[in-house]
Order: sequence, then structure tokens, then C-alpha cells
Amino acid sequence: MIKLSLLVVFIYFSSCKDQIKTKSIISSETEQKTNAFKTNTVTKIDRNIRSIFQDKKGNYWFGTNGAGVYRYDGTTLLQFTENDGLSNNQVQSIQEDKFGNIWFGNGLFRVSRFDGQTFTTLTNSFDSSSVSNWEIKPDDLWFYAGGGIFHYSNNLFSYLPLNETDGKSKDLQNSPYNLSSYAVYSILKDKRGNLWFGTQAKGVCRYDGKSLTWFTEKGLSGPAVLSLFEDSKGNIWFGNNGAGLFRYDGKSLVNFTETKGLSNNEFRISGKPGLGTLARIYSITEDNNGNLWIGTVDAGVWKYDGNNLINYTTKDGLTSNAVNTIYKDKKGNLWFGTDEDGICKFNGKTFTSFL
Repeated sequence: MIKLSLLVVFIYFSSCKDQIKTKSIISSETEQKTNAFKTNTVTKIDRNIRSIFQDKKGNYWFGTNGAGVYRYDGTTLLQFTENDGLSNNQVQSIQEDKFGNIWFGNGLFRVSRFDGQTFTTLTNSFDSSSVSNWEIKPDDLWFYAGGGIFHYSNNLFSYLPLNETDGKSKDLQNSPYNLSSYAVYSILKDKRGNLWFGTQAKGVCRYDGKSLTWFTEKGLSGPAVLSLFEDSKGNIWFGNNGAGLFRYDGKSLVNFTETKGLSNNEFRISGKPGLGTLARIYSITEDNNGNLWIGTVDAGVWKYDGNNLINYTTKDGLTSNAVNTIYKDKKGNLWFGTDEDGICKFNGKTFTSFL
């Protein structure tokens, strides 16, 4: 791992051996609102699911790969798209702020907010004369960006380009909307308040509010890191799309997939998928019994109880072997969002198709 000190000050920066040049970019919240969206009640949900979330009111939100987002209150299923004010019809992540607003990380690295009545698209207007505030706060929000991450705090929407923090990139003008090797695809705020970012090709970076530490060894860098998760014991798990599952216990990084003999080297060479492997990780969560659930895009889902690994596929009732996301709801049920085969639930014993 490589640890680097992050200095966030004015637009001009002093350079020294132990400090990192970071361009201070603050974007004002440019609001593009749609005040009267058309509510579209539907009976079926799109088959390509990218994200799942249950809000404070108990409503379920299902983000899709290109059909917008659905809200299900237990009775009625509503669909919201760009026609209703959503910034993009691909919904990669969903979260809720302290006021009950629902936030969507959309395709093309756009961000939308829904207050129950109105969609607001947050866009960037860079102000190079301001001070960038990257203090980590309990109620702030973080989103994926093409060259780093977006940060929303105290009504300020900012951009932190990660390519300027490792001292290697010469592209200091990287746009947050252009895909780069520093693009962020997964974000975790751990129990200690540290932030973790999984990138397109640069491995994982941890931000503690003062410095960045990069994790790139054991094959972690190269393929995209699509999932980050902290288990009940405090271990941090990285899901890599090709190199597999990694575990960091605070001291050492282990390629869990390699130690279990479940790699798929052929995928790295030719792109060939592999049933029975643990190489292409898209999602990780933990159930109420402390079991870890790992979703793959080509080999179903794996359950790890701390000792044994069990692989569940369509032969066991899973609706698809391509699992994009796993979500645990307030009752402890597990929801699996798949690629082309919709959603299925697991109640602890059986998998059932949903809508």
C-alpha cells in the first residue's frame, strides 16, 4: 500500500516531498428542477437491476441499467425516468440524506435528488478561486465521478480528482464526467469514519480526512473494484472484477480468491466467464447471522460463514448467475438484483422471484 498526504487549501499549492498537489475545485449547486413529473404506475419491473435501497419510510427503490428507477411501497410500483427529471436512466447507487431526500448516482457520472415531489439534477460550475472543503462529516454524501469523487456537504457540491493525488498523472484537467483509470465505482464509509474508494484500474484508496492510502498489491489494481464492504468484525472487503475477493484486516491485505483456489485466470486473458469461480465480484453484504454474501456477474452468489464457502446458482433457485447487487433490508431479507433476470429475494431458506 502507498500512503500519501493530501493537502487541501487554496487554488495555489506549495509542493514538498510529503505533500500532494490537489487542485481545489468547488462546484456550486446548479439546480435543474422538474416540478411536475408524470407519475407512471407500472406492474412489472425492468430486468436489469443495478442498485437496491430501502428508505426510512420502508419504500424500496430499484435502480436499473437503463430504465430509470422504481419505487415500491408494498402495494404500488412507480417508475421514474429522465422524462420525470432524473438526470440519467442508469441508476448505479441510491442513498438517503438526513432530511429524507433520496439521492441517485446516475450514468455518465450525474447526480439526482428527489424530495418526494421534485427531481433536482446537480451539475458542476467549477470555481477555481474558492477553498475546497473535504472534511468528512457524519451526514455528508459521496458519489462516483469519472476521475474521482463528488462530495455533497452543507449545500455544497464539490469534486475531488483522485488522479492528482498519487503524483503520477500528468492530466490535471481531468473532467469528472470523463471515464479514466481513476474513476470511482464503489464507496464505503467505515465505522471509524474513513472513506474507501474503489477505482476503475488503480485499486482502492482510503481517505481518513487528512491523507490518502492506496492499495494496489496482490492484483487489486488493473480490473475495476466494484464493491466495498465492512463486516461486523471490522474487516474491509474489496470486490474486484477479475482478480476476485480481497480482505483487509487493518494490517495486511489478502487475495481471498487466490487462497481459496477460486481464481479465473482465463478471464484476465480472454474474457471467458467461469462458473464455480470467485473472480468477478460485483457486490458484497452480510446477513443477520454474520455470513458474508458475495455476488458475482458470472458464477452466482457465494456465502461465506467464516470457514466454508457455498455457491448458489440458478440450480438452487437464484434467478440469474449474474448478480449486480445484493441488499439487506430492515427485516434481514436479502435482495439480489441481477442482469437481465430481475430481482429475487432470499428469506434464509429459499430464493423467490420478485415482480
